Amino acid sequence: MRTSIRPAFESSPLAASRFAGLLALGLLELGSSGCAGGMPLLHPARTLPAGDVRAAGGLSGQIAIGSIAEDLRSAKALAASNADLPGTPGSNPAYAKGALVAAAVAPGLAPFVAGRVGIGGNAEGGITYTGRAARLDMRRSFETGSVQLSIGAGVTVPFYGRQQGSPLPNVDLSALHGYGADIPFLVGWTSKASLYSLWIGARAGAEHVGIDNLTSEPKSVTIGTGSISLAADRFYGGGLLGLAVGFRHVHVALELDVSYQTVNGRYNDTPVSVKGVSLTPASAVWWDF
Repeated sequence: MRTSIRPAFESSPLAASRFAGLLALGLLELGSSGCAGGMPLLHPARTLPAGDVRAAGGLSGQIAIGSIAEDLRSAKALAASNADLPGTPGSNPAYAKGALVAAAVAPGLAPFVAGRVGIGGNAEGGITYTGRAARLDMRRSFETGSVQLSIGAGVTVPFYGRQQGSPLPNVDLSALHGYGADIPFLVGWTSKASLYSLWIGARAGAEHVGIDNLTSEPKSVTIGTGSISLAADRFYGGGLLGLAVGFRHVHVALELDVSYQTVNGRYNDTPVSVKGVSLTPASAVWWDF
């Protein structure tokens, strides 16, 4: 007697949505909600056919590890023990490093909302919103059987972000603005009937962020000393791994990005540099129509 084992998502399309909910709860354990700096791709190497549309919704996290995490922790500790921060211009490079991490790396959680459309010729366009930034991209894929390769380019506009938890005094992320660009390269595999997709790739990019027109009145500084500004340039590169599972028009996608970045900039007229690794786990539900 032969027994046929069908994929769980085939027997119940709603399982994809339930699974995505569990993943969202898991991401919430990373911290309280906010608008983080992560911008995952969350799409496979295969592009959509001409005229097909995909909508996606989920969560992403940005986790600073190693030295850049320590820079942010040190700045928060300084803020907790010294109400006069950031002090006079150029007086506190340790606090300036934490400000650069908070603004340019931006650890935390963010919503993920995206739409993609096939435009023919194995090309695809997309728009993504993560609360802190929006990204527009175009890419093209090349296929050999069930294996695909895609290369694309995207432009990113960071704006008016915020960080939950323990924000740094006088680092007003609600005044954030900037611009950036990145180039992703993906290799992927898709099963028959598109039940499963797997992709792996590399990604490199650069981003500029700034904060202007902020005022501070620290106890040790005379009122009216001028604005506290921040400007930072971030260069990053790394790899990513993604998986999607589903049936017909509904899929659950998972992705993990690992990036190494260098951030150079100024805060409160203090030039500093930070560098380190960040992780961007993300999950979303896709709806194709």
